[in-house]
Amino acid sequence: MRRVNRWISVTLAAVWFAAVAPSAAVAQSVVRGPYLQSGTPTGVVVRWRTDVATDSRVLFGNAPGSLTSAVDDAASQTEHEVTLSGLFPNTVYYYAVGTTTKILAGNDPSSFFLTAPRVGKSKPTRIWVLGDPGTADADAAAVRDAYYAFTGTRHTDLWLMLGDNAYPRGTDSEYQAAVFDMYPTMLRKSVLWPTFGSHEGRSANSVTQTGPYFDIFTLPRNAEAGGVVSGTEAYYSFDYGNIHFIVLDSFGSDRSPRGPMLSWLQADLAMTTQDWIIAYWHHPPYSKGSHDSDTEVPLVEMRQNVVPLLEQAGVDLVLTGHSHSYERSFFLDGHYGTSSTLVPAMILSRADGRPTDNGTYQKPTEGPSPHLGAVYAVLGSSGHTSGGALNHPAMFVSLNVLGSLVLDVTGNRLDATFLDSIGGIRDTFTIFKDPQTEAESTSGAPGVFAAAAGQSVEAKWEPVAGGKCEVKNESTNDKARGTVQVPATSAAPSNHLECKVTSTTPGFMTVAVGDILCVDVNSSANAVTPAATASCATPAAVPAKTLRVRDVTGTTGTQDFSLTEVETQDD
Repeated sequence: MRRVNRWISVTLAAVWFAAVAPSAAVAQSVVRGPYLQSGTPTGVVVRWRTDVATDSRVLFGNAPGSLTSAVDDAASQTEHEVTLSGLFPNTVYYYAVGTTTKILAGNDPSSFFLTAPRVGKSKPTRIWVLGDPGTADADAAAVRDAYYAFTGTRHTDLWLMLGDNAYPRGTDSEYQAAVFDMYPTMLRKSVLWPTFGSHEGRSANSVTQTGPYFDIFTLPRNAEAGGVVSGTEAYYSFDYGNIHFIVLDSFGSDRSPRGPMLSWLQADLAMTTQDWIIAYWHHPPYSKGSHDSDTEVPLVEMRQNVVPLLEQAGVDLVLTGHSHSYERSFFLDGHYGTSSTLVPAMILSRADGRPTDNGTYQKPTEGPSPHLGAVYAVLGSSGHTSGGALNHPAMFVSLNVLGSLVLDVTGNRLDATFLDSIGGIRDTFTIFKDPQTEAESTSGAPGVFAAAAGQSVEAKWEPVAGGKCEVKNESTNDKARGTVQVPATSAAPSNHLECKVTSTTPGFMTVAVGDILCVDVNSSANAVTPAATASCATPAAVPAKTLRVRDVTGTTGTQDFSLTEVETQDD
C-alpha cells in the first residue's frame, strides 16, 4: 500500500493524546455513523453525530493502530462533517472519528474507505442499488442480509438509494431507523449516493434545500465529484472511474424542458466523455406496478422530458423506484408515449440480455453515442412489494419480489443481477460497449506481452485472495485475466499475490509487491508454471512501475515494459 502521511496540513496522531482530557462528567459518544459522503479520487467527507457538542477530528492512515494523519474542526457541534483531501486515488485508508482528546469510533479493521479511481480510469466496480428501502423492518433487513451474503468479502465500491429511503415522511428519526440503524457497516466503509423520493418530500423541500434529507446528506452541488455545477443538492452528477452518474429529482424540482434541472442536465450530458452513463431518480418512466406510468404526472413528465435528452446523449442504464416491484425493460430507444404506443422499432434487441441464453445487449462504441439503446429498471422492492398489473409491454421481466440490484462494471462490460431477499438470483442482464475489444487474446500470455520493449502495459488486481486480476497490452487491447491467490510456493515472499489463469487456458502468473508487478510465462508450453513463482525477480531487481516478463522454460530471458499505472488497491 502506498504511504498516506504526505499532507502538509495534517496533525500527527501523537497530538491526539497530548491534548487535555475532557471532563469525566460529560458523556461523549457517537449516536449516528460514522458515514461516508461525496467520495472522489482524492477525497471523502466523513460525517457522524454525537450525543453532546464537541469539536471534531478524523484520524486516518494505512492500517488500524497506525493512523498517522488527522483533520480537525474546532467548532463545537453534534453534527460533525470533516472533509479529507489530498488522498491517493484507488487507495484504502483506515480511519477513526472523535474529538481532539479521544477516539469515539473506528481505528479497527471495519472502519476504512477506498478512494475512487482516477476519473476515466476503468476498474472492476461493484455497485449496490436499493429502491424504496425505508421500511425499517424485517423485509428490508432480509434484502440487506441477502446482499451481504452474496457479496461476501468483495468490497462494495459505492451504493445508491433511489428515494423513499425512510418511511413514512423521511424525518430524522425515521432515517435513523431505516438507514443508520439498518446499514451501519456499509455506511462506514462505502460512500452512499441517494436521490430524493416522494416520501422525503413530506418533510424536506427541494427548492429551498431544507429539511432532514438535506441536513443528513452532503452532496456535490458544485461539481466536487465531477460533472457540471448544479447549484443544488436536489440533483447532481458524479464520476466514478469510467462511469458518469446522473442523479435527478423527480419529485420536488421543476421537470419542464426549460426548467433549471433539465437545462443543467443538458449541459452535464454535453460535457461527459465517460464510457458509461447511468442515470437514476425516483419516479419510473415505464411501470405497471403499484404506480402507472401512463397516467401519473411525475412519471409521464420524466418519460416525455428527460428520457429523450438521455437517449440523445447515449445513456446506458436508467434506475428508478416508486413502484414497489422489480421491472426490467428490453433494450429500448425512442419510447416517449404511453404503453400503447410502443412499436417493435423501439425495442432495439429482443435478446434477454443474458450471455448464457439468447444474447447480451451490445453497443458498438465505448463512449457516449446517441440512440444505441438503454435498459430501464424499476427497483422499488427493497423494503416492500405492492403488486400491480406488472404488464408493461416495454418490460422483459416484471416481478412482485423483494430484492436489490447488484451492478458490476469492468471496462466495457456491465453485468446486472437482481437478488431477492433470500439470496436467489431472479434476473440478470449484460451490456457490452464496443464488444470486439472484450475478446481475450487467443495467442496466450507470451504472445500478448512478449512484444517490443517499451510497449505500454496496464496491470491491475484486487489485493485479496479470490479477487480478480488483469494485465492488458495498451497498444493491442489484448488481455489476460485470472484470479488472485496466495503464492503456490512457500518460498515466495509472504506479501506476494499471484494472478493465476486456469491451466486449460494459455496463461500467466503474476506477483505483486507495491508498485512492482512480475509475470512468469512459459513460451514453449504456453502454460502456467506455478513452481517458477519463487524465482520471479525480487522487488529490488525490478524498477518501480515496471512489468517484467520472465520466460521460465522457453526462450530464456526477461523483458521490461513501462506500466501506464499500477493499481495497488483495486478494491
